[in-house]
Amino acid sequence: MAGPEANSNGDDGVLLRLPPIRGIGTARVITGLVLAVVLPPGIELMVTVLGFRNFAIIMLLQLAVAVAVAAIGGLWPAVVAAVLGSFLLNYFSADPVGSLSIADPTTLFTLVVFLAVACGVALAVGLASRRAQEAARSGAEATALSELALRILSSDGSLESFLEKVRSNLGMEAVTLLGSSQQGASAGSTPEWRVLAGAGPNPPVTHAAADHAAVVDPHYTLLLRGGPLSAHQQRMLAAFGAFVVAVRDRQQLVKSRRDNVRLAEGNKMRTSILRAVSHDLRTPLAGIKLAVSSLRQEDVTFPPDVERELLETIEEYADRLDHLVDNLLDMSRITADAVNPLLTGIVWAEVLPQALRGVPRERLRNELPPNLPPVQADAGMLERVVANIVENAMKYAPESDVVLTARAGEGITLGDRPASELRIIDHGGGVGHKEVVDIFQPFQRFGDSPSQSPAGGISAGGGIGLGLAVAKGFSEAMGGRLAAEPTPGGGLTMVVTLPLWTGGAQ
Repeated sequence: MAGPEANSNGDDGVLLRLPPIRGIGTARVITGLVLAVVLPPGIELMVTVLGFRNFAIIMLLQLAVAVAVAAIGGLWPAVVAAVLGSFLLNYFSADPVGSLSIADPTTLFTLVVFLAVACGVALAVGLASRRAQEAARSGAEATALSELALRILSSDGSLESFLEKVRSNLGMEAVTLLGSSQQGASAGSTPEWRVLAGAGPNPPVTHAAADHAAVVDPHYTLLLRGGPLSAHQQRMLAAFGAFVVAVRDRQQLVKSRRDNVRLAEGNKMRTSILRAVSHDLRTPLAGIKLAVSSLRQEDVTFPPDVERELLETIEEYADRLDHLVDNLLDMSRITADAVNPLLTGIVWAEVLPQALRGVPRERLRNELPPNLPPVQADAGMLERVVANIVENAMKYAPESDVVLTARAGEGITLGDRPASELRIIDHGGGVGHKEVVDIFQPFQRFGDSPSQSPAGGISAGGGIGLGLAVAKGFSEAMGGRLAAEPTPGGGLTMVVTLPLWTGGAQ
């Protein structure tokens, strides 16, 4: 039996056509009829020429001819051979020879038995041939359904693509899957059907508009339009119904898994925020409270330099709190997909004054070339991106200068759009290859500890590990990309890539 044939239907689907099932065929029937007409007279002619007159042997020869004709041509050629053979036996071999009358009743009984056996053999051969055809077709259908199931499992799993395969394989114009909303309703109430998916032009949405309605189970029904269905197409449709339930269950499992992952990420985020609030936010609050309490002591007079240091501590911790809260709020907006950038054309150098405010100038080297084309960005978001990256470089490369450079031109693209990139380079300790991806995860810090620098500023341990996560989220919200790569000679280079501004509506 041949396997199913796979033919392209011109789109992403692949049609599975059942192979033609070969039966006896017209040619074999015609051949059998010719043999049924030729062989019985040939037997009689041969025995007449040889002078062989044994009736029993001649009858067996005619029976053998009938069986051979049945094997070649099936039922009706074998019946013709049996009837013609019995007639020739009666006329040429049974007494009186040369007449259709029969003198001996035993001979009549023998001819009747011969005719019955020959017709019985022909009928058995015909039934066997039909059973073989049915078995071959069932096997081809099973193979086709198995192949289709494998293709469905390897596809995108959408109901639309599956229904398109159903429509193509059954040769229908349109197919619709209806779902019942009766689950949980009282028994005996009329189900309310709603369209879950469809394929083809103007798929039917009611039973009246469909040529066929296949009830898959109490919750799903397939509606088809496009003419009658053959018997084997109806069997295929019943099997497709089982696949519909499987695809639907698979979708619900994928949705449940996605919801579970989202819940787990939300719980992880909440746990991290609680941990940050319990430690990183309380530390500056405690410092501010301690400094303010010290200044309010009426019985203590601080020297001017000590009083100035306490005020600087309050200001520094307040700025640190403001920065942490901003990052927490921004991360919450990014996680909730609530970031809506106002995109416009901005030159890299335009955002540096605000982004680098408060950064020690002696550690910065601005090497941006002039006349760079503007990029597509939101000014506020781009300032946060640059500020967070520079702050991170200052923390983790305390002995290194931070270099800012940019370029645009051939080879710098985002998809099919030309782009420009800003490179923020430090020569600190860098990160390992395995940590390059993790540094953009929220609440990730590598080898740091929350401590204060001897100079009173924020040390490498400051922050709660949200700066780079916020920078990456804002970069992607603006249609760009943030990546990290090793700096030649040691250190880390952060690359912000944004598409060039085209001046049109985005």
